[in-house]
Amino acid sequence: MHRPGGNRIARLVADAEAALATGPDLASTVRILDLLGLPADLALLEEGRLYCEYLPLPSGPPLSDHERHLSFLWEALDRSTLSLFVNFALPVRLLLAERLFQSCGTGFIACENVRFNFGRNIEAGDEVFVNLGTFLDAKGGLRIGDRCGFAEHVRVFTHGHGEADHAERTYAPVVIGNDVKIGAGATILPGVTIGEEAMVAAGAVVSHDVPAGMVAAGIPARAVRERRSGGRHGRDLHHVWLAGGAFQ
Repeated sequence: MHRPGGNRIARLVADAEAALATGPDLASTVRILDLLGLPADLALLEEGRLYCEYLPLPSGPPLSDHERHLSFLWEALDRSTLSLFVNFALPVRLLLAERLFQSCGTGFIACENVRFNFGRNIEAGDEVFVNLGTFLDAKGGLRIGDRCGFAEHVRVFTHGHGEADHAERTYAPVVIGNDVKIGAGATILPGVTIGEEAMVAAGAVVSHDVPAGMVAAGIPARAVRERRSGGRHGRDLHHVWLAGGAFQ
């Protein structure tokens, strides 16, 4: 049944995209917060700082105003009732990721309460799916291949601290190959490479590389068998995360 104004969510997405096209600067950030139904104070936005701005970085400049506004909007979205409507929240998160990440492929999907610290250090391929509650520590660099899937509450770390001196930090990138599936509650530790078409079992703690096409399980994780791919590879593995493969 047709409902009057049935394209309202599509218009809200278009309005958010138009506001993001201007930077976003403070004024456009306020406009997007208004779309989300969240109160906005221009002076507070200008003065406020985010948690990640107090974290040390191995290299690179401090968070720019542009990055601050985008990062703020990413988290603000989850405080809005519109975050519950996937036909609004998913395309808007894609718009934000395209502007926050070092690179972001087509069809990127992030569900509720996905968090990261430095988007500038994330490279995401095409059709990446990140389920709710996942945390991506990108201080040391994170590269995610095409068609990768993260189940609920996955944690990826790219830095660590010294035991004798917490202020001592080490950084090591994580690389995740194409067509990888990571199970719920799994933890990926700094410096790990996960080969193409590998799988990480739910709850695994991965501290060493996972060979391509293998399934890693346990604490610490080890390769326990080959993936049962049935001779399929790449797109033929059908890593489609939502019904119909779309969120329109």
